[in-house]
Amino acid sequence: MNDTISLLMNHRSIRKYADAPVTKEQVETIVAAGQMASSSSNVQAYTVIAVTDPEQKDKLKELCGQQTYIAECPVFLVWCGDLSRLKHAAERHLPEKQSYEQTTENFIVATVDAALAAQNAAVAAESLGLGIVYIGGIRNRSQEVSELLGLPELVYPVFGMCLGYPDQNPGQRPRLPQEAVLHWEHYRPQQGEAAVEQYDEVMAEYLRERTGGAKDTPWSVLMAEKLVHPSRAHMKSFLRDKGFLKE
Repeated sequence: MNDTISLLMNHRSIRKYADAPVTKEQVETIVAAGQMASSSSNVQAYTVIAVTDPEQKDKLKELCGQQTYIAECPVFLVWCGDLSRLKHAAERHLPEKQSYEQTTENFIVATVDAALAAQNAAVAAESLGLGIVYIGGIRNRSQEVSELLGLPELVYPVFGMCLGYPDQNPGQRPRLPQEAVLHWEHYRPQQGEAAVEQYDEVMAEYLRERTGGAKDTPWSVLMAEKLVHPSRAHMKSFLRDKGFLKE
């Protein structure tokens, strides 16, 4: 254990923020740390939109499912997969050649690049005493978010991130036992299933304590309920309209 690992092991999602500003310099430092994350072939296929305007944040709150902390946090970062720079590079330097920015592989690269950079940024923010929470709800109404932020073709919002000084000390949600996610030499289904059964008991107890006995649904039941209800079914057509996933 060292300071870096301790910081990582103490992560909590923060949804309530103190009335204290986050400076432009802090945001730039946090994003700079994000930029040092690994990137496939150094394509750096992402862009970050930093939103501080109260009216703009309020609109994003509405588009993300009325999550109030989007409006309340000092800075809301929208992490975007961005292949537009690559397309422009191809058009500039090899205009006579066909380019393949629309492939599934490049979509994966852009999405992974954005996620890696964002997680670096999250750790940097927490090292400065700030808190964050990821917002997948940025994809609830992707087209409207895209129009609001002026995202061009081949740029899409992957997730949002609230940023600010914590005004709460939430409990830490237990994670799956490592046996569920770490397999040596080859995939071990029975090992994973046994770990999930163990985790069901842990999560049921966690929910009982957190809700005063009102809830105790096992994790696997929650996941089953999540999967039988379609979520953001518009994303495939939205992404294709944006120029992704055409090959």
